Amino acid sequence: MKKTIGILAHVDAGKTTFAEELLYITKSIRQKGRVDHKDAFLDSHHIEKERGITVFSDEASFTYNGSQYYLVDTPGHVDFSPEMERAIQIMDYAIIIISAVEGIQGHTETVWQLLQKHKVPTFFFINKIDRVGADVVQVLEDIRVNLTADVIDINNSFRDSMLTEELIESIAERDEFLLETYMNVGYEKTLWVNKMREMITKRIVFPCCNGSALQGKGIIEFLEKLDKLTETSYKNSSQFAGRVYKIRYDENEVRITYIKALQGTTKLREFISYLDDDGKETSERITQIRRYNGNKYQLVDHVSAGELFAVVGISKAKVGTGIGGLREKIDYDLIPTLRTKVIFDSTLNIKDVLKVFRILEAEDPSLNVTWEEGLQEIHLHVMGVIQLEVLEKLVMDRFKVKISFGEPKIIYKETIENTVEGYGHFEPLGHYAEVHLKLEPGERNSGISFVNKCHADDLTIGHQNLIKHHIFERSHRGILIGGSLTDIKITLLTGRAHNKHTSGGDFREATYRGLRQGLEKANNLILEPYYYFTIKVDIDHIGRVLSDLQSFYGTFDPPNISGNKAVVTGKAPVKTIMSYSMELAAFTQGKGSINLIYAGYYPCHNEEEVIEETNYDKNKDPEYSSTSIFCSKGQGYRVEWQEVEDHLHCTKRP
Repeated sequence: MKKTIGILAHVDAGKTTFAEELLYITKSIRQKGRVDHKDAFLDSHHIEKERGITVFSDEASFTYNGSQYYLVDTPGHVDFSPEMERAIQIMDYAIIIISAVEGIQGHTETVWQLLQKHKVPTFFFINKIDRVGADVVQVLEDIRVNLTADVIDINNSFRDSMLTEELIESIAERDEFLLETYMNVGYEKTLWVNKMREMITKRIVFPCCNGSALQGKGIIEFLEKLDKLTETSYKNSSQFAGRVYKIRYDENEVRITYIKALQGTTKLREFISYLDDDGKETSERITQIRRYNGNKYQLVDHVSAGELFAVVGISKAKVGTGIGGLREKIDYDLIPTLRTKVIFDSTLNIKDVLKVFRILEAEDPSLNVTWEEGLQEIHLHVMGVIQLEVLEKLVMDRFKVKISFGEPKIIYKETIENTVEGYGHFEPLGHYAEVHLKLEPGERNSGISFVNKCHADDLTIGHQNLIKHHIFERSHRGILIGGSLTDIKITLLTGRAHNKHTSGGDFREATYRGLRQGLEKANNLILEPYYYFTIKVDIDHIGRVLSDLQSFYGTFDPPNISGNKAVVTGKAPVKTIMSYSMELAAFTQGKGSINLIYAGYYPCHNEEEVIEETNYDKNKDPEYSSTSIFCSKGQGYRVEWQEVEDHLHCTKRP
């Protein structure tokens, strides 16, 4: 049996130490490394050794009781959480490590939410029970209150496949069949273990153990229970299917594509098919198969379902892409809210620097690297300043290019508040395309959606699909600040082509102009990123906290008071609350805590200020125009957006 197990935690909860202990007791490594000694097996990159944190997700393998395990260690620092989310997609089971001293922290809640989204069965391990101030009982209660009421403590209640009376009751109350069987027949070991395993897989219950990874306490016992309570059922007889979960380039700039095999088998020299960014079927030959263990690998000639492996020869597949029989692509929740520009010496070739960041973007798609032609600048999206420090060193060490970054700024987006219709016509001499679109406000944080109501009598299916492709081929700009458009439902109403003159690119021009013309008529709105917050303070400080939150333009629920402690939850703009932790620590003498989780995009609290600061001129954007091009007497002429509807060739359709 093959099982992929992921380890996740808030930074410094002991995640990497836990992984080292697992690998050591299963004889996958000869000696245990330590983060503080800079010799951890899965923190192999020199940047990870220097900083003492996990930056890149890495995997190791070991065998136990006849099962093959793939152990995935993920970053615990919030700045590298997109790397963590990409690793979650391949996990059969997850282990959340929580410190018995610090308890649930901000990133713990983020991890839990992502595991819920991706439906990953989860175990908890309360670590550092040997430390002064450790409180396992309190952490268990915090898990029940803040994460899930369905956590079950199996540390002493499940041994040698036997359940204690307390665990039996806890399981039985969640399953009517078990309860009835227990009342009539009594306890039968195999039945109860099998049902418990099933309930874990279906995420009905979440087992919890405790111990000390540093001292090696409770780790082998946890592994025994994990092994008995988990199962997978990968099929080798089906068509090969897999998921790309990581891209890396080696020192020779050879592209390495990491894949989780979900079903079937594949071999060296075979072709792998997938859909590229344009939705076109692409097929490429595997020229090398690697099986990694840490930063080392062995070459193999075939792989089968359930395995993690890497291939050479795949050039276009991106992280999240389905391979072979799988066509679904994964979307990710963790989106950077900061944008910065790359600063480099003018003697460097811009194309060479851009190439470096295109490689880094392939490895980390959340960077969203863009080349701003008008500014002659490279921009990218990041999670925080620690990520920028790592990127700066990484670029220097790996590519020998010295760069720095401008001050990170909030990423704003744009949407509309009302329904409008947009019309685009592109007819310079020898070209022809016309597009009619309806733009409607979408649900908040829904992105861009597309509906096709165009009749085939008006426009061929091929041209209709082309318009849809142009809607999704890039992130489109709004007209207030040039921010990325989001939360809009776009409906294709009708369009027109010419048998002779319509050629490649015509519908791109017409679609872009139609979109822009619609925006000119709409009530436009700027959106900014928000955080959900949870603030815990002594009751004496709650008045100050609520006053601060109001000044941050935050919204919050009435505080929850328990004894001399107060907890307040709500939502506030990233810009106003992102640095509050230091201020909170100062006036509470370090006793107050704040957890921040990305909440999505909502209306901007200071729209006029942002518009003024951005100074975007919609009429001078080289990539977008709301003006249409018509043709008369063999010559093209421009028609401003206000007058386009008087010149249209198509009959308007409701």
